[in-house]
Amino acid sequence: MDEDTRRRHAERIRNELLPGLEVISENSWNPVQVRKMPPGWKLLGCGNYAAVFSYPGDSRLAVKVYAPGRDGWEAERQVYRLLGEHPGFGRCYASGDDGGKRWMLLKRLHGKTLYDCLLEGVRIPEQVIEDVDDALRYAVSRGLRPHDVHGKNVMLKDGRGMVIDVSDFLKLESCTMWSDMKRAYYAIYKPLLSRSPFPVPAWMMDGMRSGYRWTRKRGKEQASRDLPEDASGDGMLP
Repeated sequence: MDEDTRRRHAERIRNELLPGLEVISENSWNPVQVRKMPPGWKLLGCGNYAAVFSYPGDSRLAVKVYAPGRDGWEAERQVYRLLGEHPGFGRCYASGDDGGKRWMLLKRLHGKTLYDCLLEGVRIPEQVIEDVDDALRYAVSRGLRPHDVHGKNVMLKDGRGMVIDVSDFLKLESCTMWSDMKRAYYAIYKPLLSRSPFPVPAWMMDGMRSGYRWTRKRGKEQASRDLPEDASGDGMLP
């Protein structure tokens, strides 16, 4: 995208979207809410920090707007700068902070998340796993630490895989979500479901997610208890 096009899109966002938009966040563990939105702009989805809108007249673009008081905008911009262009990720074409309304103009990724594929019984080919592995290796080579890569943040399009959320790739702590998901794919999905996939009920998906979160939480608590005194900091006190 050339500079003139970026500037034109940025002006449209500032003049048409932001003045009539109200995005709020009541707490950091629930999705943001869009209280007000100008006509012509369509809400695509809400995360815990920001809302994403389609760009009128161009299905290749989307606009992400952070809720006031929510962190992550500057970090996500930096992640996109480091990633540059790679088929396994989206792109950020422009961004701005206008009166506290922080936004990014992004490449819109089309397809189905792996979570939706399971709900709808859509086959998930092994190529998707390989594509995401390749994308994450590339991210590491760019000095990033892939984080929060799971079924709702990976998309399937024309048999290929893409990572659709990179906002946490600067976090320092390790994250095993993707390696856990790969283990489940090869141990359960590939031998049992890949040839004849069927829709997995939503209640079952929610139960598996809750069980996985509980297991991860218990694992972290156990790891913390197993740390030696100096690793936890207590042994360093005089």
